[in-house]
This record gives sequence, structure tokens and C-alpha cells, in this order.
Amino acid sequence: MFEKALVGGRRYWTLVAVLLAIIGIGFLVYLKQLSYGLGITGMSRDVSWGFYISQFTFLVGVAASAVMLVIPYYLHNYKKFSRIVILGEFLAVSAVTMCILFIFVDMGQPMRIMNVILHPTPNSILFWDSVVLTGYLLLNIIIGWTTLQAEWKETAPPKWVKPLIYLSIPWAISIHTVTAFIYAGLPGRHFWLTAIMAARFLASAFASGPALLILLALILRKYTTFDPGREPILAVSKIVAYAMVTNVFFFLLEVFTAGYSQVPGHLASFEYLFFGLEGHGRLVPLMWISILLAIVAIFLLVVPATRRNETTLKVACIAVFISLWIDKGFGLVIGGFIPNPLERVFEYWPTLPEFIISLAVWATGFLILTILYKIVISVRESIGPGEPAH
Repeated sequence: MFEKALVGGRRYWTLVAVLLAIIGIGFLVYLKQLSYGLGITGMSRDVSWGFYISQFTFLVGVAASAVMLVIPYYLHNYKKFSRIVILGEFLAVSAVTMCILFIFVDMGQPMRIMNVILHPTPNSILFWDSVVLTGYLLLNIIIGWTTLQAEWKETAPPKWVKPLIYLSIPWAISIHTVTAFIYAGLPGRHFWLTAIMAARFLASAFASGPALLILLALILRKYTTFDPGREPILAVSKIVAYAMVTNVFFFLLEVFTAGYSQVPGHLASFEYLFFGLEGHGRLVPLMWISILLAIVAIFLLVVPATRRNETTLKVACIAVFISLWIDKGFGLVIGGFIPNPLERVFEYWPTLPEFIISLAVWATGFLILTILYKIVISVRESIGPGEPAH
């Protein structure tokens, strides 16, 4: 089926060319980082995880969100998701690939990644994170490709795929849970030391990923012959609404715990993020934008009339995605490092090379997604309208 990705119109090849150009520029900048070291980034002794790890953390959630389509479709036989579930599985493939690449570029010496394989350390959360990420990537590639190939041949998927589908459900939850444990398992960082961290990660994941999927489905319907259907989109929008409300509720629980208890280590990070600390407040505008977007998104998603209107639904999904990207792509990771254990503030901001490399990783993920979606659309066009075999 891969040959279907080699045939396309001008719009398709223009998109591919633009993504390849961004990847090429980013790769050249990465070569400079590889030669000079991580000193080319904004990271320091006090903020050792920066924009790369923040993007990794956010994208793990996007990848895990595919389970919100897999559970209704495969476990509860929710037929409305038949045309959209493959989009979620391939979005997971793209997202996990970006996660792995962000870990790769965050390594000063990327060959050290081989130590995870050559010298496994089961007592390390990072080891288990690499296991669940790699496993989830393989599961979604195998499941997505096999079911799409069966659809192309107009036959039912082979029976051996079903156990893998069931396995992918707890595996999807595990990738974000284990990632949350990386943060929650560090007793020296009060901002992350909370039992609700994994729950917050999952709630944000089940909002950001499906929100992006809705936007992608609407783009595909507008610019291609593929129509995922209005009912599946509206059903996913309800998932986004519930998940976003839950995410905000969990966040408010953290605010109450920090504010009411007045624990300095926990309160200082919130103070820095939303009001500034010791004259430093570079992230304050971003965090308040995140809060504003979350409020707008919840209003548009909870009200049935605005949720069913595709124009306001697009606005809501964009607001959800950007709000959570700011929260996890800046606030969560950076906020945990400020102040440092000596109660001093050393701010962090990504440098231009750091941003270009990150943009190239995103472009790589969207190139993979573009190719996979092109194959899906071509298969659907070749077999005509109808529901895939279950």
C-alpha cells in the first residue's frame, strides 16, 4: 500500500516539500548542536529539562489519546468510529515518533540512547518509559497497517490482531502514567511531587489528542474526498469536553493544595508561573493565556449549541490544544525547576536553534502523518463508500 503515498496532487506534494525543507533546516541546526553541545540551548545546571522534554511530555499525551477511540469501537462495538479510528491510531504513530525524536535531540551524545538497550536498568522509570513508548509505537503500526490492509482487500482483519488491540488499551494508559511517574518520583521537586500527577496527565491527554484529531478530520473533509462523518466528530467532541473539564478540576485541586497548605516549595512554582517570583515572570503571560483559552474552550464545548456548530467547535479544539500545549509544553516542566533547591530563580527560555530543531521534529511527525493519511484516503477511495469490516 505504500505506493499510494507516491501519487498525489499539487497540494499534497507542496505540503511534503515544505515539511522536508523544515526538516532539512532543523537537521543542519542539529548538527551544530551535536558539535557544540547542549550549550546551544537555553538549558542550564538549574533547568536541565527544557523545550525538548516539554514537547515530549505533551506529545505522549497526544499519542495516548488514540485509546479514546479504540475503547468505544473495539470493546463496545461503537460503529460510528469505524471511519475515524484508523486516524487516531496513525496519529499515535506520528506522536510517539516525535516523542522518541525529542528524547534523541535532548541527549548531548545521542549514541548514549543505546545504553538503554545494552545496559537495561529495570529500577529506573526512564527505562520503563522507553519500553512502553517503543511498544506502543509498534502496536499502533501493526494494528493500524494490518486493519487498513484488510480493509483494502475488503476482508476482515486477521484474528491475531484482536489481542494486540486489547493489549494496546492498557498500554496507551501506561505510556502517560509512566511518564508522569518520572516527574512524580522526584522528591526534590515539590511542584511535581503529587499523587495526582498521572491523573492530570491522562485527563489532559484525553482532551488534547482528540481535539487535534477533530481538527485533522475537519481538514481532511475539506481538502480531500475522505469524510469521517459528522456523528463521529460530535462524539469525540464530547470526550474532549469531559476530559477538559476534568483536567481543569485536577489543576484546581493542585492550586488549592498549594495555596491552602502554604507549603513554600509547592507554592513558589505556582507563584512564579502566574504572578512572577523575585522579579522574574517570563512565563506569566503564557500561563494566563492558557487559563483564558481553557475557559473559552470549556464554555464552547459544554454548551450543546456551540459544540455542534463546526465553526465554534474548531475554535474550541484549537483553544484546547494551545492551552494544554502551553500548560505542559512550558508550565509543567519549567515550573518544576523554579525555584531551584537553593530557593534561587534561574529562568529558562528556548533559544532560536532549540526552537528550529523542535520545529523540525514536529515537521517530521506531520510528514509521517501526512503520508499515512494519504494512504488511508487512497484506500478508502479505491474501495468506495461503506463501513470497514470489523
